[in-house]
Amino acid sequence: MTPPITALLLAGARPKADPLAVAAGVAIKPLVPVGGQPMINWPARALLAHPAVGQVVILTQSPDLFAADPATAWLMDHPQVSFEHSGGGIASSLLAYMERPDTGFPLLVTTADHVLLDGAMLDQFVAEAAGADVAVAMVERGTLLARYPDSRRTWLKFRDGWWSGANIFWFGSAKARDIVTLWREVEQDRKKGWKILAAFGPLPLLGALLRISTLRGSIARVGKRFGLSARLVAMTQPEACIDADKPADVTLIEAILNQK
Repeated sequence: MTPPITALLLAGARPKADPLAVAAGVAIKPLVPVGGQPMINWPARALLAHPAVGQVVILTQSPDLFAADPATAWLMDHPQVSFEHSGGGIASSLLAYMERPDTGFPLLVTTADHVLLDGAMLDQFVAEAAGADVAVAMVERGTLLARYPDSRRTWLKFRDGWWSGANIFWFGSAKARDIVTLWREVEQDRKKGWKILAAFGPLPLLGALLRISTLRGSIARVGKRFGLSARLVAMTQPEACIDADKPADVTLIEAILNQK
């Protein structure tokens, strides 16, 4: 049985002002209203409702902003929620948390803009990630476009399809620190898929370019390079890769929420 999971909810701010936050008149993106409440409330409640999650740690530079907002103040008082200060980058913040002597594994990481995160997604991800040192959730393009043909994502092309990230990560043991260290080094190129692949070595890059590798196989081989088990979780719900990143995303998310 998997030990109780600590979920890290990334709720920081990048150096430049976020356009969604500016348009909504709020200080940081996690406080942007989506479906009538700050977007962070949606993934926070999904995580807290899941039986496998024992604790939710919110990583942010400004815990005081959540305390001051009446709609998010509940997070400060919840017995399963704690706040930790994050740095300027996602990977550096994760690495700092993972290197603390009191950090326990496994860790599940997701983002405050993952508004559509729900119990079914968490069920699948936890079941398929358990036992791995590292796992990453992705959605294949056909899965998304079959239901949301107008949705635009950033895609990585492999023999087994075109894939987009679902903003759910699994760090099952301290071995994952090496992967996060590399992530920190390429963090500035997080939207440039080929540069990220190249940082993991020539074989994944060549395999993707020639379409001779599957994404699942490439992730497993990268894990072997680092002496750990790495796993793809191919999410069956297309909503898993729809985050609240642009106004069009928010419009789509609110339409989906209205149908529930």
